[in-house]
Amino acid sequence: MTGVIVRPARAGDRAAVDALHEREWGGPYVVAHDTRYDLRTLPTLVAVDGAGAVVGALAHHGDGDALEVVSVVAATPGGGVGTTLLAAAADVARAAGRARMWLVTTNDNLRALRFYQRRGLRLVRVDRGAVDRARRLKPGIPVVGEDGIPLHDELILELRLTAGG
Repeated sequence: MTGVIVRPARAGDRAAVDALHEREWGGPYVVAHDTRYDLRTLPTLVAVDGAGAVVGALAHHGDGDALEVVSVVAATPGGGVGTTLLAAAADVARAAGRARMWLVTTNDNLRALRFYQRRGLRLVRVDRGAVDRARRLKPGIPVVGEDGIPLHDELILELRLTAGG
């Protein structure tokens, strides 16, 4: 995306990043694979426009041989910010010697599934009932998700970063 740079988040970015997380996740907490994450504690990349405004954020953490993308959000979906952030996260993972980058989405999120697959991530596993379990940690997760699809399962996608992947 032209005019957007990605860099590690700074202290002065906190309010803008928190606002993105509030809009997308209802606050700083997300639950994935039976783990409750506080996004404020994770390394975060931000996409910044030419005026210096934060227009996207990607929170991640190291996970063995991989970098897990815990959250990716753009102020305005469809403008290339998510793509730019994912590419930057893959660069971070490669620089750290990690073999893969992975993330979780939910069974109802067809838009995200399409987005990630178009960027080279592949579906590697379905965790049946993971969202049902997640409601114990975050009761506000709805029972019915996007497009009226019952929300039950997590879909795990990964991008191999080394040869042979």
